[in-house]
Amino acid sequence: MKISLSLVPHIADRVAIDLARSGLVTMTQGMDPITAEAKKVLEASVKKEAALEAKVKEIVSENEEEIDFYQADDRQLFFMIKKKLAPEYGVILSYEERFSVIAHEILDAIYEEDLINYDVSENRLKNIIYDAITTFIADNEAIEDAVHEKMRSFQKQLIPGTDEYEIRYEKLYREELQKRGLAQ
Repeated sequence: MKISLSLVPHIADRVAIDLARSGLVTMTQGMDPITAEAKKVLEASVKKEAALEAKVKEIVSENEEEIDFYQADDRQLFFMIKKKLAPEYGVILSYEERFSVIAHEILDAIYEEDLINYDVSENRLKNIIYDAITTFIADNEAIEDAVHEKMRSFQKQLIPGTDEYEIRYEKLYREELQKRGLAQ
Protein backbone atom coordinates (compact mmCIF):
# COMPACT_ATOMS: atom_id res chain seq x y z
CA MET A 1 0.00 0.00 0.00
CA LYS A 2 1.13 3.48 -0.79
CA ILE A 3 2.09 5.75 2.09
CA SER A 4 0.71 9.28 2.13
CA LEU A 5 2.45 12.23 3.78
CA SER A 6 -0.38 12.44 6.32
CA LEU A 7 0.46 8.92 7.57
CA VAL A 8 4.20 9.53 7.92
CA PRO A 9 4.13 11.00 11.46
CA HIS A 10 1.97 8.12 12.69
CA ILE A 11 4.18 5.47 11.11
CA ALA A 12 7.28 7.17 12.53
CA ASP A 13 5.66 7.10 16.00
CA ARG A 14 4.90 3.42 15.57
CA VAL A 15 8.52 2.69 14.64
CA ALA A 16 9.80 4.40 17.81
CA ILE A 17 7.18 2.71 19.99
CA ASP A 18 7.89 -0.75 18.60
CA LEU A 19 11.65 -0.30 19.03
CA ALA A 20 11.10 0.80 22.63
CA ARG A 21 8.75 -2.10 23.34
CA SER A 22 11.14 -4.64 21.81
CA GLY A 23 13.50 -4.47 24.74
CA LEU A 24 16.37 -4.97 22.28
CA VAL A 25 17.56 -1.37 22.18
CA THR A 26 18.55 1.31 24.60
CA MET A 27 17.38 4.72 23.47
CA THR A 28 20.06 7.26 24.24
CA GLN A 29 17.83 10.35 23.85
CA GLY A 30 14.30 8.98 24.13
CA MET A 31 11.71 8.25 21.45
CA ASP A 32 11.21 11.72 19.95
CA PRO A 33 14.55 11.87 18.08
CA ILE A 34 13.96 8.36 16.72
CA THR A 35 10.52 9.42 15.54
CA ALA A 36 12.06 12.47 13.86
CA GLU A 37 14.68 10.40 12.00
CA ALA A 38 12.08 7.85 10.89
CA LYS A 39 9.87 10.69 9.70
CA LYS A 40 12.71 12.14 7.58
CA VAL A 41 13.34 8.81 5.86
CA LEU A 42 9.65 8.13 5.27
CA GLU A 43 8.98 11.64 3.95
CA ALA A 44 11.89 11.38 1.52
CA SER A 45 10.47 8.13 0.14
CA VAL A 46 6.95 9.53 -0.20
CA LYS A 47 8.25 12.68 -1.92
CA LYS A 48 10.32 10.66 -4.40
CA GLU A 49 7.25 8.68 -5.40
CA ALA A 50 5.18 11.86 -5.65
CA ALA A 51 7.80 13.42 -7.96
CA LEU A 52 7.77 10.29 -10.11
CA GLU A 53 3.99 10.29 -10.35
CA ALA A 54 3.94 14.00 -11.21
CA LYS A 55 6.34 13.34 -14.09
CA VAL A 56 4.24 10.40 -15.30
CA LYS A 57 1.09 12.54 -15.19
CA GLU A 58 2.90 15.22 -17.17
CA ILE A 59 3.93 12.69 -19.85
CA VAL A 60 0.41 11.26 -20.04
CA SER A 61 -1.07 14.76 -20.28
CA GLU A 62 1.35 15.78 -23.04
CA ASN A 63 0.37 12.71 -25.08
CA GLU A 64 -3.35 12.72 -24.38
CA GLU A 65 -4.37 13.04 -28.03
CA GLU A 66 -2.31 10.02 -29.06
CA ILE A 67 -3.59 8.03 -26.11
CA ASP A 68 -7.17 8.83 -27.11
CA PHE A 69 -6.45 8.07 -30.78
CA TYR A 70 -5.04 4.62 -29.98
CA GLN A 71 -7.67 4.06 -27.26
CA ALA A 72 -4.97 3.05 -24.83
CA ASP A 73 -5.84 2.15 -21.25
CA ASP A 74 -4.83 5.21 -19.19
CA ARG A 75 -4.20 3.26 -15.98
CA GLN A 76 -2.09 0.62 -17.66
CA LEU A 77 -0.14 3.25 -19.56
CA PHE A 78 0.40 5.23 -16.35
CA PHE A 79 1.83 2.15 -14.62
CA MET A 80 4.04 1.26 -17.59
CA ILE A 81 5.55 4.76 -17.68
CA LYS A 82 5.95 4.75 -13.90
CA LYS A 83 7.72 1.40 -14.07
CA LYS A 84 10.09 2.68 -16.76
CA LEU A 85 10.95 5.92 -14.90
CA ALA A 86 11.08 4.44 -11.37
CA PRO A 87 14.84 3.65 -11.38
CA GLU A 88 15.63 7.19 -12.55
CA TYR A 89 13.73 8.57 -9.53
CA GLY A 90 15.09 5.99 -7.09
CA VAL A 91 11.66 4.51 -6.43
CA ILE A 92 11.19 0.81 -5.78
CA LEU A 93 7.75 -0.22 -6.99
CA SER A 94 7.47 -3.41 -4.94
CA TYR A 95 6.09 -2.23 -1.61
CA GLU A 96 7.59 -5.19 0.25
CA GLU A 97 11.04 -4.41 -1.10
CA ARG A 98 10.57 -0.65 -0.63
CA PHE A 99 9.54 -1.02 3.02
CA SER A 100 12.53 -3.29 3.61
CA VAL A 101 14.87 -0.63 2.19
CA ILE A 102 13.13 2.09 4.22
CA ALA A 103 13.49 0.00 7.40
CA HIS A 104 17.22 -0.34 6.73
CA GLU A 105 17.55 3.41 6.04
CA ILE A 106 15.73 4.24 9.29
CA LEU A 107 17.99 1.89 11.26
CA ASP A 108 21.07 3.44 9.65
CA ALA A 109 19.84 6.96 10.38
CA ILE A 110 19.09 6.36 14.05
CA TYR A 111 22.35 4.48 14.52
CA GLU A 112 24.41 7.21 12.81
CA GLU A 113 22.78 9.83 15.05
CA ASP A 114 23.70 7.66 18.06
CA LEU A 115 20.06 7.43 19.14
CA ILE A 116 20.16 3.73 20.03
CA ASN A 117 22.50 1.11 21.42
CA TYR A 118 21.94 -2.59 20.83
CA ASP A 119 23.58 -5.98 21.16
CA VAL A 120 21.50 -7.91 18.62
CA SER A 121 21.84 -8.30 14.88
CA GLU A 122 20.86 -5.36 12.70
CA ASN A 123 18.53 -7.68 10.85
CA ARG A 124 16.39 -8.21 13.98
CA LEU A 125 16.02 -4.46 14.43
CA LYS A 126 15.34 -3.92 10.73
CA ASN A 127 12.57 -6.54 10.98
CA ILE A 128 11.02 -4.70 13.94
CA ILE A 129 11.00 -1.48 11.91
CA TYR A 130 9.67 -3.26 8.81
CA ASP A 131 6.90 -4.89 10.86
CA ALA A 132 6.03 -1.53 12.46
CA ILE A 133 5.58 0.00 9.00
CA THR A 134 3.59 -2.85 7.45
CA THR A 135 1.46 -3.48 10.55
CA PHE A 136 0.57 0.19 10.83
CA ILE A 137 -0.47 0.29 7.20
CA ALA A 138 -2.61 -2.83 7.67
CA ASP A 139 -4.19 -1.44 10.88
CA ASN A 140 -4.79 1.99 9.36
CA GLU A 141 -7.88 0.91 7.43
CA ALA A 142 -9.58 -0.30 10.62
CA ILE A 143 -8.59 2.92 12.39
CA GLU A 144 -10.01 5.07 9.59
CA ASP A 145 -13.24 3.06 9.61
CA ALA A 146 -13.62 3.60 13.36
CA VAL A 147 -13.00 7.34 12.99
CA HIS A 148 -15.50 7.64 10.12
CA GLU A 149 -18.07 5.77 12.22
CA LYS A 150 -17.57 8.23 15.09
CA MET A 151 -17.80 11.17 12.67
CA ARG A 152 -21.15 9.88 11.39
CA SER A 153 -22.48 9.52 14.95
CA PHE A 154 -22.21 13.25 15.69
CA GLN A 155 -25.45 15.22 15.62
CA LYS A 156 -23.83 18.00 13.64
CA GLN A 157 -22.72 16.50 10.35
CA LEU A 158 -19.47 18.07 9.19
CA ILE A 159 -18.61 18.53 5.55
CA PRO A 160 -15.49 16.63 4.43
CA GLY A 161 -12.73 18.97 3.34
CA THR A 162 -13.69 21.79 5.69
CA ASP A 163 -11.26 22.93 8.38
CA GLU A 164 -13.67 21.88 11.12
CA TYR A 165 -14.00 18.39 9.63
CA GLU A 166 -10.22 17.99 9.26
CA ILE A 167 -9.54 19.15 12.82
CA ARG A 168 -12.17 16.81 14.26
CA TYR A 169 -11.00 13.92 12.08
CA GLU A 170 -7.35 14.35 13.12
CA LYS A 171 -8.33 14.56 16.80
CA LEU A 172 -10.40 11.36 16.59
CA TYR A 173 -7.69 9.65 14.56
CA ARG A 174 -5.08 10.50 17.20
CA GLU A 175 -7.42 9.26 19.97
CA GLU A 176 -7.97 5.99 18.13
CA LEU A 177 -4.21 5.54 17.71
CA GLN A 178 -3.69 6.15 21.43
CA LYS A 179 -6.51 3.78 22.33
CA ARG A 180 -4.78 1.06 20.32
CA GLY A 181 -1.37 1.90 21.77
CA LEU A 182 0.00 3.11 18.44
CA ALA A 183 0.88 6.68 19.39
CA GLN A 184 2.96 8.38 22.03
